[in-house]
Amino acid sequence: MPLFGRALAEQTKDDVDNIRNIFGVEDRIAEEVEKAKLAGFPSEKINARGQMTVWQRLEYLVDDGTWCPLHTLYNPEDNVEGTTNVFDGLAKISGKWAVVIGFDNKVMAGAWLPGQSENILRVTNLAKRLNIPLIWLVNCSGVKLTEQEKFYANRRGSGTPFFRHAELNQLGIPVLAGIYGTNPAGGGYQGISPTILFAHKNCNIAVGGGGILSGMSPKGFFDEEGAEALIASANQYKAKPPGSVDIHFDETGFFRYAYEKETEVLDGLKEYMRCIPAYDPRFFRVSDPHFPKFSCDDLYRLIPFEQKRSYVFKEILARLVDGSQHMEYKPDYGPEVYTGLVKVDGFPIGCIGNNQGFLKPDYPEYADYPGIGGKLYRQGLIKMNEFVTLCARDRIPIVWFQDTTGIDVGDIAEKAELLGLGQSLIYSIQNSQLPMILVVLRKGTAAAHYVMGGPTANRNNAFTLGVATTEIYVMHGETAAAASFSRRLVKDKEAGKSLQPTIDKMNAMMKSYYDNSRPLYCAQKGLVDEVVKLRDLRTYLEAFAGAVYQNPVSICPQHQMLLPRSIRG
Repeated sequence: MPLFGRALAEQTKDDVDNIRNIFGVEDRIAEEVEKAKLAGFPSEKINARGQMTVWQRLEYLVDDGTWCPLHTLYNPEDNVEGTTNVFDGLAKISGKWAVVIGFDNKVMAGAWLPGQSENILRVTNLAKRLNIPLIWLVNCSGVKLTEQEKFYANRRGSGTPFFRHAELNQLGIPVLAGIYGTNPAGGGYQGISPTILFAHKNCNIAVGGGGILSGMSPKGFFDEEGAEALIASANQYKAKPPGSVDIHFDETGFFRYAYEKETEVLDGLKEYMRCIPAYDPRFFRVSDPHFPKFSCDDLYRLIPFEQKRSYVFKEILARLVDGSQHMEYKPDYGPEVYTGLVKVDGFPIGCIGNNQGFLKPDYPEYADYPGIGGKLYRQGLIKMNEFVTLCARDRIPIVWFQDTTGIDVGDIAEKAELLGLGQSLIYSIQNSQLPMILVVLRKGTAAAHYVMGGPTANRNNAFTLGVATTEIYVMHGETAAAASFSRRLVKDKEAGKSLQPTIDKMNAMMKSYYDNSRPLYCAQKGLVDEVVKLRDLRTYLEAFAGAVYQNPVSICPQHQMLLPRSIRG
């Protein structure tokens, strides 16, 4: 593979301003992450009860330096708790990759909250897409009953994980669960649906907890007599909740193992992870792993915070891939798009990204206007279709890098069949059955966000990452305001009215678009699965590559691959 990229010159004032802006966003994200992790009771209070917190359990469980968190800030319903009450990510356990998720026992003892079911759905999708184990740290007190209508029912409600666990088992993907604390009702089913259960001595799982077993009032309402009966019943079941280890280890056998110490539950999970099927990495590596030739810290200068400034996409890639080497596919065709074969941690990966700036003369070939990088034209869409199809044939996973303003529009573009070619790309992606991830470097806009590996338009997307410069919207705020109010401006002008009230609405709309496309908003609403620091992007790429090649469902022998030969010609 040829070397690419260049060393950077000394910092300029523009570089310093750019770095300051990006650091400012990253610091804000870090503050919000810390708030989410500190939600609920302080760790000291949980520890005083003889329990570890979810974060202490995760720290003990996963291999050092491998934790790649996802959905940390996800809170689509704006819960007052500031969390969906589960935390998850990719990590190695006993040297093997897994998807790991745990209930936050500091917040309502891990109860179901609004948004949690959607979070869990993303996690089960991730395990399915990567074909790696799903590891649960179950500590779920049931349902936040005062808001049950927001998450209990529906096709993507809190019951969905039970069917998804069954689906994963049917696909041969193990679901392992360490069980802690009291887990009634939904918490009980969450506990019983995995493949193997590892129980702490003080835990329980049950169809219903003490509150449910206390029963309804036969009078159809509550009075002091009924309240006294409930108190007596609640005290009874608090002393010995249903579904204890005595029942499910000694009697039913639901618990495969029961342990005295919390850490022994985690040791049991680690032991079973050693037994998980996994290829030795050398089976799929095409070379020894190498760091990029150029530092990831250069990204803070290379990616402009100002969205209208241009940059060279290959320079970004040179800071992320092994040895800063690549094999580019059709560099002179569809110049608005980069497609190429790279290595990450020694594994082959396909990369697709948006080139920026002015394109070659007389491009696009079907129009009399100049092509601008970031927008998609006919050749670029065809090239991406071809590249995805070749990656699928060779079973090479794909990383998408988005900085796109959309697909070319107008009658000329319609005659060039861009509408059909966009759907063709979605078809090619879906047909590939390849694991993919998306990094939104700056703009994820309009249908281009969908067709370039966006999670909305395909099932192949394992996860989507945002960074400090990420913006995601159906169109830029200025464009949206113009599209929404241009006719109103014309009418106001013809009627002799002041234009200022409409102009004020346009500016308000622009601000709304800006506010609702920021990285923090994208993370909270699930437009991205995590906002990561630029210097951490390489870590996530390594995690993705390692997880994909750990136990793939299909392989292509390296000497039979067609894509490298197509590039060489």
